[in-house]
Amino acid sequence: MIIKTIGMLGGTGFVGRRLANRLVRRGYRVKILTRDRERHKEDLILLPNLDLIETNIHSESYLTEHLDGCDAVINLVGILNENGTNGEGFKHAHVELTKKVISACQSLDIKRLLQISALNADPNGPSHYLKTKGEAEDLVHAAEGIYATSFRPSVIFGPEDSFFNRFAFLLKISPIFPLACPNARFAPVYIDDLTSAMVQTMENKDYYGQRLDICGNETYTLEELVRFTLDCLGIKRLIVPLPEILSRLLALDFDFWGFVFNLIKIEKPFSMDNFHSLQVDSVSTKNTLQQFVENPVSIKAVAPGYLNQLSYRSDYMKYRQTSRRTN
Repeated sequence: MIIKTIGMLGGTGFVGRRLANRLVRRGYRVKILTRDRERHKEDLILLPNLDLIETNIHSESYLTEHLDGCDAVINLVGILNENGTNGEGFKHAHVELTKKVISACQSLDIKRLLQISALNADPNGPSHYLKTKGEAEDLVHAAEGIYATSFRPSVIFGPEDSFFNRFAFLLKISPIFPLACPNARFAPVYIDDLTSAMVQTMENKDYYGQRLDICGNETYTLEELVRFTLDCLGIKRLIVPLPEILSRLLALDFDFWGFVFNLIKIEKPFSMDNFHSLQVDSVSTKNTLQQFVENPVSIKAVAPGYLNQLSYRSDYMKYRQTSRRTN
């Protein structure tokens, strides 16, 4: 299979921008489909061999039109929270879109598909997020005539990430910081390590049909990661780890006030769905990152560099940016 042109959905998000740069440097032509071309033209449109196309990615006819001529497709679209609480938002972003991507690929005879999933993605998972990610993952691997590889990362970190930057913003505005699910465990993976793995699998037949758990080498509790963020910021805050019942109540409270976050166009900091996702540790005994990266980057090597430079104003703008869905 010869791959020259790659179509990307979710290519304007945190992972997509870094991946697009890497793909272009490797000589691929990249077509990124986005709902808001103007907002991203400064950081993407100047890349050689990259087309930034404004379209409705949820329209199967538009998908088919704009993916025509591609040899492979990468679907990075994902949301961490939805406007409501019934799972319909997750189903729309993860499952329904994936079905349309598969249909477009099949109609255009595009045989290679890379899909960003999530560690612990499972149609029978504890949260709407993990369930719909699992359903979408199963769909791409069951699709006739398509050679799929799915990537199941733990939390992803790097400049402009939606994890450390979100906590940095919240810590700066909260003298007392109630922390839900403090004992949830993560194995953070560096953005460039993840994108390196994705590029290396693009034309490697050994990874056709594979579901790849991608984790860093170090495991932390959520409380340890939040305290690390606080140290990087160089400020003092009282972090209050919450037991399960209070974690539930905090999630319900944020869900109740969700309409306020919708008005100011940022994602809820926490939700009942997040609570359910955190009941399963984001770590894996089947980590495959060492197959692609000899020395995975640790959070201590890079996170302090981008966290301790942030102003309150830039934190807020970054938080609004990274809270939006990646499409």
